[in-house]
Amino acid sequence: MADIAALTELIEPEVKALGFALVRVKLFGGDDLTLQVMAERPDTRQLTIDDCAALSRRLSDRLDETDPIEEAYRLEVSSPGIDRPLTRLPDFADWAGHEARVNVTESVEGRKQFKAKLAGTEGPAVLLDDPKLGRVVLDFANIHSAKLVLTDALINATMPLSTEGADDIQTEG
Repeated sequence: MADIAALTELIEPEVKALGFALVRVKLFGGDDLTLQVMAERPDTRQLTIDDCAALSRRLSDRLDETDPIEEAYRLEVSSPGIDRPLTRLPDFADWAGHEARVNVTESVEGRKQFKAKLAGTEGPAVLLDDPKLGRVVLDFANIHSAKLVLTDALINATMPLSTEGADDIQTEG
């Protein structure tokens, strides 16, 4: 399977060239490989469908030139979505006050999974306010995966860029 670090080095400049920030590069699937690229506009933390299409075309061209993945694969370009993965240390500060599910590689306080409010960062550490344990400090390097939990507060904080047409009812007649 292809090296994610090498793929990220190839993909990130293309993402930045369009003014976007790279959120995640992930390669998954056995016989049906998918290369998932998540990106966002730094100002809105979202991508429009047109943004996704432009990035997809740009990445397709670059990946066709370099052919870094030996197997056949599908390219999937998307916005991180409302219950987004938290992949970069600044994500944990940016979304402070919101609930997240965080999985660690090495146990902390006897646990490998936390569902807690993000309390920001301190140096290379992620701070959580756990309902049972209180303040928990996690080394960012120990975090295996993390994502926001869908709550009313998160929905209110991540209103869509456009709701045009959302209330239109179309009938066939």
